[in-house]
Amino acid sequence: MADAAKTPPKVVVVGSLVFDLVARVDRRPGKGETRLGTDFGMFPGGKGANQAVQAARFCADVTMVGQVGDDFFGREMIKSLHDHYVDTRFVHTDPSTTTAVGCITVDETGDNSIVVVPQANMKFMPAQAENALNSLLLPHTLLLQLEIPLETNIKAAVTARSKGWPVILNPAPAQPLPDQLLRYVDYLTPNEIELGAITGSKPTSLAEYARAAGELLSYGIKGVIVTLGEQGAMLVTEDESTLFPAFHVAVVDTTAAGDAFTGTFSVAMAEGKPLHEAIVLANAAGALAATRSGAQPSLADRDSIEKLAVDAKAPRSII
Repeated sequence: MADAAKTPPKVVVVGSLVFDLVARVDRRPGKGETRLGTDFGMFPGGKGANQAVQAARFCADVTMVGQVGDDFFGREMIKSLHDHYVDTRFVHTDPSTTTAVGCITVDETGDNSIVVVPQANMKFMPAQAENALNSLLLPHTLLLQLEIPLETNIKAAVTARSKGWPVILNPAPAQPLPDQLLRYVDYLTPNEIELGAITGSKPTSLAEYARAAGELLSYGIKGVIVTLGEQGAMLVTEDESTLFPAFHVAVVDTTAAGDAFTGTFSVAMAEGKPLHEAIVLANAAGALAATRSGAQPSLADRDSIEKLAVDAKAPRSII
């Protein structure tokens, strides 16, 4: 279990804050179709804020860097971060825009479709990220995603590297990435769709995932961890391609499972845990998030994650 005597690792998240509007339905509607939903909820979300909250719930000292609008959703986003003990002094409120909103449809299997209207997130400029990171004097692990401008992510990664900080990038939502970002990344955590978008390929098997991920190591990336849903997660480094089986849970809503994975992974790595152990813990966090509705409300605490991680199946090599 967590050791309260240890100094918490420091994680800084530069990324998005999105307020989620979630509708549950028996199946997602097709083109031109209207369906009656079974439930509706409003939850603080956004990949950046979700990962910040998960890192805090896994006992890190977390700072969030980003932007919201001067509106109800923005105030609720900041309140949620405060409630989870995330430092929000670098979350800027921009009165000229509105807070980002996510429209999420979840079917009875727990799968989802998401439309994000980015608003304030896409007005978060490189200089804002640079100034925030340079204001942090102690070493941090930097965690990034792709719901803010690429230029801002690049500036954040360059700034962190200049300070000697490790950089973890969750490359979501899926898109091609420029060399000037990838070469500053230490660990990359794509899912299979995001991996294909980055590499320009369409991998469909474990061996193909491993080959595609291996191509990215040429940028100096230390490890690519491909999240594969019910198959688990695959680690690809210069020395290995290893599959870590998923935990079998009753899936309710997969909305923040990837964020739970990356948020937990970032803390475990910041603590200096072995890479394999960090992935097992991250797998457990992702599994637990899928058992609950909503984004931030679904994120598990450290004790729950560590208890589930004990039951991890042995990883196996992929040839």
